[in-house]
Amino acid sequence: MDKLLNQFLAVAEAGTISGAATALFITQPTLTFNMRKLEESMGVPLLTRSSRGVELTAYGETLYQNARLMRRLHDNMLKAIEQQRGRIEQGLNIGTGYSWWNLFIRDMVVGYSNAFPNARVHISLGNQLRLMDQLLTGDISLFVGHEIEGLNRSAGARFIPLSKVGNGYFVRAGHPLLAAPRSIAEIEMYPAVTSALPETRHQRFFETWSRTTAASANFDRGKYAFASNSMAACLDYVARTDAVIGHTEVMDAEFVRRGLARVTVTETTAPSVIGMYALNERLDEPRVAELISWLQEAAKAVLPPLD
Repeated sequence: MDKLLNQFLAVAEAGTISGAATALFITQPTLTFNMRKLEESMGVPLLTRSSRGVELTAYGETLYQNARLMRRLHDNMLKAIEQQRGRIEQGLNIGTGYSWWNLFIRDMVVGYSNAFPNARVHISLGNQLRLMDQLLTGDISLFVGHEIEGLNRSAGARFIPLSKVGNGYFVRAGHPLLAAPRSIAEIEMYPAVTSALPETRHQRFFETWSRTTAASANFDRGKYAFASNSMAACLDYVARTDAVIGHTEVMDAEFVRRGLARVTVTETTAPSVIGMYALNERLDEPRVAELISWLQEAAKAVLPPLD
């Protein structure tokens, strides 16, 4: 990757020259000079500067989308060359949400490790936006999670659906909400907990996220009283307070085992689509195709069929 393009990507993603300079370990005047040099070489303005930082022009947005793809291809090339050295048996390198790890991926991984004891296994647990970040940077081969509504098509990721699952609300034993069936409005009167609060840096994944209701709602931090990327921490908090956690109903038995109970809801909740995300340019790789096939078979045994 060209040095100036790498620096431009850092500026676009940081939103400020100073923030990018800090991340790149170079001085702000040097980075400013290099961005002007890049604009001169392109012959078009790439950045609009203001007291609040920098924004991409239409030319800058085009360069940003293509430079991201170039960076990903470059990184994938280096990884492919490293794998060709054949020093060790290739292992698993995938991401998953908490539910899918418990339901079927854990058993699949254990079976794989028993069959290939010398293989390295790397499993990244987290919400779908954090996993998308890792997928785009090449840290994982694919991941299982909810479909991301409003995802920017230029991200270059393909969604492969596996199932549709319902959603429920869970509280501690003895919670007032358990006394009778409740409406969504009644449930929302209590503090909410989430294990999937997006980070600000994930805003770039969405199509005009700040002007799209569905996407911007994902970043409404004010609606949650407690958030953690650790599901264990979230369940501990719910078990000791009057807070409510919304989650896929497939974890009903696991949450009951952890001391929680499911609230009976008087309204129908919309189902969530569950599936796998992989990069478009890697779908034809034998290894990725094999992982997709394994996950499809493992999911089929425990998840409802896709309508």
